[in-house]
Amino acid sequence: MSVLIGDFTDCSVFLYDTNGNHLGSTTIIEHDRRARQIEVDLIPPELKVNDTCKVFILTSPIPCEFSGNLKKVGGDLLIALFQGQEKENRAATRYKVNTPAKIDALITDNQPNLLQAPLGVILINISTSGVRFRAPYFSLVEGDIFRINLVISNSSKTMIAEVINSVDNGTKSSDYGCRFVEV
Repeated sequence: MSVLIGDFTDCSVFLYDTNGNHLGSTTIIEHDRRARQIEVDLIPPELKVNDTCKVFILTSPIPCEFSGNLKKVGGDLLIALFQGQEKENRAATRYKVNTPAKIDALITDNQPNLLQAPLGVILINISTSGVRFRAPYFSLVEGDIFRINLVISNSSKTMIAEVINSVDNGTKSSDYGCRFVEV
């Protein structure tokens, strides 16, 4: 199903080759819903005009995933979007990332409760349905709902997620599997 809801302008985007290898991150300068394309500020050198790539856009409350084709019109770098998905999907493709993020609040009764100090985490992977990250051991427990701030390509996006599971990785930290939720 192809979906283009809302405005993607100023959203962060991860770009992957068709094998799922991370090529880079950038920011959307402009989103043309009618032409079904986005203009970005930077294209990884591995991508050439007419190449197909996976486009993962950080939108709230649920990120969107598309296939895309790189186009260059004048001096503008455009990606034509097709085969979009925005619904939560447990089988959604997980894209490897290795970028820091911060959890700044726990959500209780639909209200954010700020932490005394933000909890720094490292994102491991992200999909349209959730995120996996590494954080200090026992930082969160199953069922915790929290606000996480993602910063990619000098653009930030705040998401709400719930801890679904955690795994002790034996290094005084845990890997947390979380799903995005709406509050």
